This record gives sequence, structure tokens and C-alpha cells, in this order.
Amino acid sequence: MALRLDKFLQRSRLVRRRTLADRLCTHHRVRLNGHVAKAASPVRVGDVIEVDFGGRRVVARVLEVPEAPTSGQALVEVLERGPSPV
Repeated sequence: MALRLDKFLQRSRLVRRRTLADRLCTHHRVRLNGHVAKAASPVRVGDVIEVDFGGRRVVARVLEVPEAPTSGQALVEVLERGPSPV
């Protein structure tokens, strides 16, 4: 099972809104397994997502890809959270 990156970012609560997730992808601030990712890129279990919010960066590993919207379920394991590398 795979899910679009922008939808996954919203469902995992790494990003609050899907439109923001799409905008981050458009501006090359999201990497999937080390490569710049588009909003429609498929996300699978085991993938590593890096999101650069400008001043901070979050790196997370995908633990589960939901088939339906979930609430409060742990979908990612945060590997790194801190300032964005310059």
C-alpha cells in the first residue's frame, strides 16, 4: 500500500495542512529517501522523510501507511528534530 506524500504528511501530523505539504514539496523542502520529492510521490513503510521548515528540520521514518484517515496513531518515528543545516 502506498499513499501520496502530501496526504501522508498531513495524516502523520508532520504538517498541519495538505496545502502546506504541497507547497513545501513545490519549493524542494521535502526529501524522500534522500531525494527531492514531489507531492504525488508514493510513501511506503520504511521510507525516510526529511522536511525543512526553514529554521528547523524534522527527519522521520515511516512505520505505517494508513488505508483510511487515522487519529492519534503513530505513523512515523522521529529520528531527528532540530535546526536546519546551513
